Amino acid sequence: MFRPRAPGEAITLSSKRVEEIDRVAIRFAGDSGDGMQLTGTKFTETTALAGNDLSTFPDFPAEIRAPAGSVAGVSGFQIHFASRDVRTPADAPDVLVAMNPAALKANVRDLRPGGMLIVNSDAFTDKNLKLAGYDSDPLPALRDTHQLVEIPLTRLNREAVKDLTFSQRDADRSKNFFALGLMYWLYGRPIESTVEWIEQRFTGDAREANRRVLLAGYHFGETTELFPVSYVVPRAKIEPGAYRNITGNQALALGIIAAGVQMSRPVFLGAYPITPASDVLHELARHRNFGVRTFQAEDEIAAAGAAIGAAYAGHLAICTTSGPGMVLKQEAVNLAYMTELPVVIVDVQRVGPSTGIPTKVEQGDLLLALFGRNSDSMLPVIAAASPGDCFHAVLEAFHIAVKYMTPVVLLSDAYLANSSEPWRVPAVEMLPRHPVTLRSEPDGFEPYSRNPETLARDWAVPGTKGLEHRIGGLEKEDVTGNISYSPENHERMQRLRAEKIERIVQDVPAAETFGPDRGDVLVVGWGSTQGAIESAVEEAQQDGLSASSVHLRWLHPLPANLGDLLRRFRRVLVPELNHGQLAMLLRARYLVDAQSYSKVQGQPFKVREIRARIEALARGEA
Repeated sequence: MFRPRAPGEAITLSSKRVEEIDRVAIRFAGDSGDGMQLTGTKFTETTALAGNDLSTFPDFPAEIRAPAGSVAGVSGFQIHFASRDVRTPADAPDVLVAMNPAALKANVRDLRPGGMLIVNSDAFTDKNLKLAGYDSDPLPALRDTHQLVEIPLTRLNREAVKDLTFSQRDADRSKNFFALGLMYWLYGRPIESTVEWIEQRFTGDAREANRRVLLAGYHFGETTELFPVSYVVPRAKIEPGAYRNITGNQALALGIIAAGVQMSRPVFLGAYPITPASDVLHELARHRNFGVRTFQAEDEIAAAGAAIGAAYAGHLAICTTSGPGMVLKQEAVNLAYMTELPVVIVDVQRVGPSTGIPTKVEQGDLLLALFGRNSDSMLPVIAAASPGDCFHAVLEAFHIAVKYMTPVVLLSDAYLANSSEPWRVPAVEMLPRHPVTLRSEPDGFEPYSRNPETLARDWAVPGTKGLEHRIGGLEKEDVTGNISYSPENHERMQRLRAEKIERIVQDVPAAETFGPDRGDVLVVGWGSTQGAIESAVEEAQQDGLSASSVHLRWLHPLPANLGDLLRRFRRVLVPELNHGQLAMLLRARYLVDAQSYSKVQGQPFKVREIRARIEALARGEA
């Protein structure tokens, strides 16, 4: 019978050998109804509690409900955890848990040679093999290439819950917990927190079934002869503090709340639900007690318009979307630029064009963020680099928006939105505070007067006596706000607005290299490519190659020292999940031979891909 271990109590695994390993990557894969995302999430939470550094990569089906048993309906979740620093979810999993033939077919080519393959042998029926596109059973051939472990998981699951008042279909919904319990045992994960979660989350027979099946999987690992060895990954050495597991979308939501506290202003989010940005709206809607208002609009344009109205009324305003919604918002965003109102626009990028592959990752919206509006209206653009960095990036976006009275675009992507990492919760008193005090009386104040340092106009909230003014989409005179059709005035105002945005460079930190600040190869990245790039550069350095990297948080304005930095290297490589958008900008602005390395497969870069390109450039190959 299972007994929860006391804190610090050693794991007893009968006579089986326990092997200590430095790191491991595991992928759970199954039909979209098999609960793989829940399985991966609970394994991740438990691994974080065990003190390991980690990185995850949830991989969702692109369709809402593809046919059961088909390759299109496969859902996956990969976690890489270690006793050292982890930057990526790993190029290839060491272990693949495949719940059916479709999951095997969609993922087995990613499994490292000789890796462990755990399959639900009960699912390999003729019908399921046909649905997955197999002409014959693939398992015999895989016995020669991988450590194949065949487990009658469906039958073991049904046996564990046979005396409960469940239909067979309902009973089968628990089988993901059997796989979870087994992997807890195999990698020495503490099981107690998940048992407690089941007790709190479920009721009645569902609670009992999930609890039983989780423990059945755990004890199956202890007792079966299929696993003569289990593994332990020691705790990572990390800075002391309070940590939590966090996704990029969760970090964005917390950062939005923190911005309201920092600036002592109410927060308004206008959003239309769109994959993969919707979770920010969902998370924020739970925190009304922090002075956050959320508005689910009928469409993307209405969401942007509502955010502009909130900014006009003195709120910290933000709207969240993805690529297709970003296109629809552009006219409204240009209105915010023209009226000089502080609105943050978050674009959680996904694969396009059009609907594309909405659950997969891409960095295809950089040029859209920079140039996607009519006329010359360049906006400040920031890109988050990791799930936890989304918190700090949105704080920075709000600070710049209010300081310079301008819309700010923040770029995230599907990988950052859904993947997770351990995040050190910042102490509230350590966060920089930027309280905003709006004028309550005129004191000779003109609503369109400007700050001489930033060129930002004051934030004059309508309804304040003596500060009556008008703003709109038509061109205006600077001080009076009166509509003007003067050609000379329009040119002056265009140059003034552009100069205001360019002055943001004084708030942009200097670009810093990962590695020496001069040499043979400089890898330039932005957004979610940071982990793969820095890991590849580190490997190249360990092999004696002259390689460094620089990761750009600010994409407009670019850091003031970037041009000089680029020219210190013989070759410049720019890996991007698009067709070379940043590379084109760097070549045009700095006249350097920036070589684009493009990938548009809906998947993040692998470390080995960038590592191979660095080596080729270092050797003088094209």
